[in-house]
Amino acid sequence: MEVISLVTIFGLAILELWVAIPAGFAFELNPILIIILSTSGNIAGALIILVIGENIRDRILKWRLGDDKKNSRLYQIWNKYGLIGLGLSSPLLFGAWLGTALGVALDAPNGRLMLWISIGIILWSIGLTTAIYYGISFLNI
Repeated sequence: MEVISLVTIFGLAILELWVAIPAGFAFELNPILIIILSTSGNIAGALIILVIGENIRDRILKWRLGDDKKNSRLYQIWNKYGLIGLGLSSPLLFGAWLGTALGVALDAPNGRLMLWISIGIILWSIGLTTAIYYGISFLNI
């Protein structure tokens, strides 16, 4: 059963970090293991988006942003905070995979994009896991 729960958390993290971490607690996994699985799964999801073709990225962006990309909230974040702001905020605001697709569409260098997306994923994984852990501990008192 444990292997299934580990693979499930990793797979959920590929799709969405905010689902994987609470699921890890539902499976009663160690918080450190939850951080490792959710971080590595979410980074793998961002890498998948980085590798797939431009056509698919363009379709995803058009679906999420519509035709008016320059007036979107994501584009405003890009103009105001740049690559670092996009990387740190995307796991929280709209998911790492969409942040990666947006960075690629805005011609961000792949290496720097993955660096900042990964840092954002790590920080949010640690933060959310810690908050849930202490929230559960508080409720169990």
